[in-house]
Amino acid sequence: MMKIDKAPVPLIVPNPDDPRLTERVTGTDQTGAKVEIKVPMERPLTLYLNSQEIVTMMTIGDYPEYLALGYLLNQNMLKYNDEVTEVEYDDDLQVVVVRTTHHTNFEAKLKKRTQTSGCAQGTAFGDLLEAVESVALPKAELRTSWLYQMTQTINTMPSLYLEAGAIHGCVLCQEGEPLCYTEDVGRHNAVDKIAGWMYRHGVDASDKILYTTGRLTSEMVIKTVRMGIPILVSRSGFTAWGVDLARQVGLTLVGRTRGKRFIALAGEERIVYDQNLAYVEEESAKHKRKGEGGDD
Repeated sequence: MMKIDKAPVPLIVPNPDDPRLTERVTGTDQTGAKVEIKVPMERPLTLYLNSQEIVTMMTIGDYPEYLALGYLLNQNMLKYNDEVTEVEYDDDLQVVVVRTTHHTNFEAKLKKRTQTSGCAQGTAFGDLLEAVESVALPKAELRTSWLYQMTQTINTMPSLYLEAGAIHGCVLCQEGEPLCYTEDVGRHNAVDKIAGWMYRHGVDASDKILYTTGRLTSEMVIKTVRMGIPILVSRSGFTAWGVDLARQVGLTLVGRTRGKRFIALAGEERIVYDQNLAYVEEESAKHKRKGEGGDD
């Protein structure tokens, strides 16, 4: 684990009023009238592992340290038992450097890349499938009362998506309570921030639920399993390979979660149907999130 001073685990929520994350632009609408709207920022962030440049990612720019750690962990370039001595971020250069006590085998991994259907960046290394096959996910449960509480809370929280659109969100939850809510121009960036946050603060994954606004793809399944989280939930839909992988590794996969509705295609044995649907409200149109228009 990281040799960094332990601090109280912070609860992270979106801050749509942060001026660094959006920019006001002017244009015209369908009637020809002048309009001014907010759009998310998109900045390059170059990641180094020790002295080796790894990747340049496009990101909104918040939590670069968490993003860097989560990216390396989820790409299997950093192990959970590796000793990270320092994470340095230079805002002027837009560079983040993760330093470890020993050299890693990232050069070989860089030659084994498989391109996936990611949004903004979606590269998985060839040995990721082997890495998840050996993972034994914990025997957790998903109560439907937690599921509805969680989605209701998330849908009514202030967010960059409601403020500016064009963004994905991921939320780490315990039972029905959101603990860490991250957003970015790509869903993979958003989930990597959560992975880095969990690693940095030693958060136990065994009783957690990961919620995403994006599709339930093979890479989202792989990343969730690598993080040790047993349940993955989305507003959006599924891909066939994502479902197949979830069934192989024993991940509970729940999609199209809107209002009273949801569909589980893997790990249904973890679901406890304890919520009376008569007390669950249908979702209001004003709480629409990314993925509402389809399975994006």
